[in-house]
Amino acid sequence: MLIWSNTVRMRLTLWYVAVLAIIILVFALGVFIFLKAGLLQQIDEHNERDFATVARVVKEGPQKLFDLTTNGNVSLFRVEPGVLPPVDTDAWKRARLGDVESLKKTTSGWLRAADGTPYRIKTGIISSGGIKLPIAVAHDGLSYRQSMQSLTIILSLAIPAALALAVIGGYLLAGRVLSPLGLMASKAREITAERLSERLPVESPDDEFGQLAMVFNDTFLRLEDSFERLKRFTADASHELRTPLTAIRSVGEVGMHNHLDAAACREVIGSMLEEADRLTKLVDSLLLLSRADAGGAPLLRENVDLADLTNEVCDCLLVLAEEKGQKVSVHTPQPVYAVVDRSTIGQALINLLDNAIKYTPAGGVIQVETTLSGKGEALISVMDDGPGIALEHRKRIYERFYRIDQGRAREVGGAGLGLSIAQWAVATNNGRIVLESSEGKGSTFSIILPLSQQTAEKKDRMQNG
Repeated sequence: MLIWSNTVRMRLTLWYVAVLAIIILVFALGVFIFLKAGLLQQIDEHNERDFATVARVVKEGPQKLFDLTTNGNVSLFRVEPGVLPPVDTDAWKRARLGDVESLKKTTSGWLRAADGTPYRIKTGIISSGGIKLPIAVAHDGLSYRQSMQSLTIILSLAIPAALALAVIGGYLLAGRVLSPLGLMASKAREITAERLSERLPVESPDDEFGQLAMVFNDTFLRLEDSFERLKRFTADASHELRTPLTAIRSVGEVGMHNHLDAAACREVIGSMLEEADRLTKLVDSLLLLSRADAGGAPLLRENVDLADLTNEVCDCLLVLAEEKGQKVSVHTPQPVYAVVDRSTIGQALINLLDNAIKYTPAGGVIQVETTLSGKGEALISVMDDGPGIALEHRKRIYERFYRIDQGRAREVGGAGLGLSIAQWAVATNNGRIVLESSEGKGSTFSIILPLSQQTAEKKDRMQNG
């Protein structure tokens, strides 16, 4: 039993039987007490009627009292006149119940006769003609005792039988109730990393087991999605790493097999360094995303002037725009403070501006603006007049290694990680990135961050002043 009790099925059965046993015992005890009280009340009422009859006859005269002993309906009574011999019935004499004075000492109201028969006794004193007459009446309690014994036997047999049936029924019922859980466990054992598309059976979505199965199915769905993204990420990372490594190896082999002059050697080395630089940036991006996924990227939150940070980033990337003949317009009319990690927000802005430079045609215009939005938030916008982003691509541009134009992305040296890093950097600082784009007219990426208390108070003063 102790071993079985380790199973949920047996524990449910034991709890069910225990609760049912308490209910049955309380019910049986109640039946026993109420039946006993009812039978005693009937006997006591019978004695009360007999006592009243004897008392009435005593007051009418001795002759009628003698008539009551032979022809009356009171079978057991005794009267002790004091100066006369006691008057009692033949049944009283046969039972040898004794005199009234000795009966008064009976505290329980019960008296057992010489033959073992129980009698319920009632005694009292009646005044007649100035004389006090002790009276006692009795009632045979044999039927009461037999009734209580029969009830005790019935309850003694019925309660264990009911509990035995409760154990069997409870065990079967618990097995029936827990059967969906067994099916789910059996199905869950079949689900592996290679079979994450499998789902647990849901017999009834409205009950607790159905809801539990749906929760697990949602978990398996998220796991399947995570595994698929991990596989895709691993495959894409392997492909991205293989490309610069293959290029380095190819250029190196060409340099080894050909007799090159100094200028050609410098060109080969330059190509190898360019691919090595691309490989370094890719590895750095992968490490950053890996730390971000593990929650280990260090953050130092401080009150940062986003306008100053925007100017700093634009100054760093201005040379890239100048190489393509692009114009970068920076608009930061006032300081805008936010409590963020300066490094990660700076990296997000660098990635957005770098993307704008890459995809804006030569001679195009890029606008960068840091302002306060109408909703009391900090807003950093990067606007370009490039080709724009089609609607079907907008939901996927933040996926790792996702490129809208594979060939063109390779030409400009992108690995498809810039927007993923930017989204993580902004989200980890309690912000969000919003995209607005029109095909052929350009795109606008906006970083939205909560204002610091300093900027919020300053804005309130300006509005109220």
